[in-house]
Amino acid sequence: MSVLFIGKRNDFYCEKAREFISCQFPDAKIVLGKRRDLFPYDAMSWQGDYLISYLSPWVIPEYLLKRAKIAAINFHPGPPEYPGIGCTNFAIYDAVKTFGITCHHMAPQVDTGKLISVRRFPVFENDSVYSLTQRCYAHILSLFYDLMSDVMRGQTLPSTDEYWTRKPYKRSELNDLCRLTSGMSQEEIQRRIRAVSYPGMPGAYIDIAGQRFVLEEEPSS
Repeated sequence: MSVLFIGKRNDFYCEKAREFISCQFPDAKIVLGKRRDLFPYDAMSWQGDYLISYLSPWVIPEYLLKRAKIAAINFHPGPPEYPGIGCTNFAIYDAVKTFGITCHHMAPQVDTGKLISVRRFPVFENDSVYSLTQRCYAHILSLFYDLMSDVMRGQTLPSTDEYWTRKPYKRSELNDLCRLTSGMSQEEIQRRIRAVSYPGMPGAYIDIAGQRFVLEEEPSS
């Protein structure tokens, strides 16, 4: 079976998934990268059975999706209510009580393909974007193992009656969530700061007299 695995470099959970693929499919093509990396040239000519996008930093080109004979699937760190970028940010902003993760078939437009499986779990009062994201990653790895074990046994991928409930969030919407203004209430400012704070990443910002001031979260130890 021919597999192309596209994932995130230097990520603990992605590395565990990569180890599984390398062990079970010795001839698999493994491609790892980070945001802003160019899509790897050596993956462009692949064709085979399964294309697996696992926390991929890239939007997979449509022509490559069509080269997967059996399925091109993606593991998304959010439930069907939160497609697109910044899903955990918007969930914290919305103060949801339940969140989840989704595996779906890939379509040319991000997070619009038919759903394969959804798993949900509770969100706690003290959860941050970081803690919620890390829990998503743990659930994704568990779902990955389960689905790939089915594939190893010759079973077809499952399906669910669930569906995406909105258009995917865009980066412009996440950037807007980061923006603070003097006209916002203290409650709204704190709500936004909490929703966009992530260790080592720029978070909320405010523009004053042509200057941008950005709040940065300290990296976790």
